[in-house]
Amino acid sequence: MSAAEEAPQTPDETAVVPAVAVGRELRFAYVAGVTPGKWIRRWEERMPDVPLHSFMSDDGAQLSVLRDGSADLSFVRLPVEREGLSVIPLYEEQPVVVVPKGHEVSLFEEVDLADLSAETFLDVQELGGPAMALQVVASGAGLVILPMSVARHFNVKDTVARKLTGAPSTEIALAWPSDATDEVIEEFIGIVRGRTAASSRQPSAQQEKPKREPKPDRRGTGAAKKPKVAQRYAPNPDKGRGKGSRKKGKR
Repeated sequence: MSAAEEAPQTPDETAVVPAVAVGRELRFAYVAGVTPGKWIRRWEERMPDVPLHSFMSDDGAQLSVLRDGSADLSFVRLPVEREGLSVIPLYEEQPVVVVPKGHEVSLFEEVDLADLSAETFLDVQELGGPAMALQVVASGAGLVILPMSVARHFNVKDTVARKLTGAPSTEIALAWPSDATDEVIEEFIGIVRGRTAASSRQPSAQQEKPKREPKPDRRGTGAAKKPKVAQRYAPNPDKGRGKGSRKKGKR
């Protein structure tokens, strides 16, 4: 995962919560395989006054949660119908082939799709989703192709996943209703895209920072400054002597 892994950041103690965020909360949904923990932690560091709620949705409901208002944003697996939505692609997923334990494919670290032309592949959606499809694979009825993150998430016993080459990859994106964009959503988008707390594109960084009071003069108001005294240098005792002058210690 690319966009997903980044160096930890120090909370910006001077960040100001946008006015539109007062009394607001943010809700987002995510499909299986997405791990939003790092984004949640950064949100709690930067926007502690705006509660963040998350829940997992299946691929069939990844857009309906936006349509019915259950979520403000949704991490979706492309392709999706984009009408009325803003969609930002984030990263591609590694495809894997999942086989029953003991299958000859399990002897390899990765396999090419062309080498599996004689195998029976199952339709994940027709079987009711990845969880049920993996159960069918475990029974030996066939193979399935899934994103690696999804296969690891469900991790069904008696199945083995191997990297698959020659197969199209899937892509994760962040989607939300275009007409619902505000500073709170922009703040979350910036966190997901890896912007730092001090980035000029973050709404919280654009707020006017409270001015700090000047430090008091510890010497007191009546303390007089010491006059500057020109530094004096001792005269050079050798200045003005000719080349034939005797040096100290010699006769």
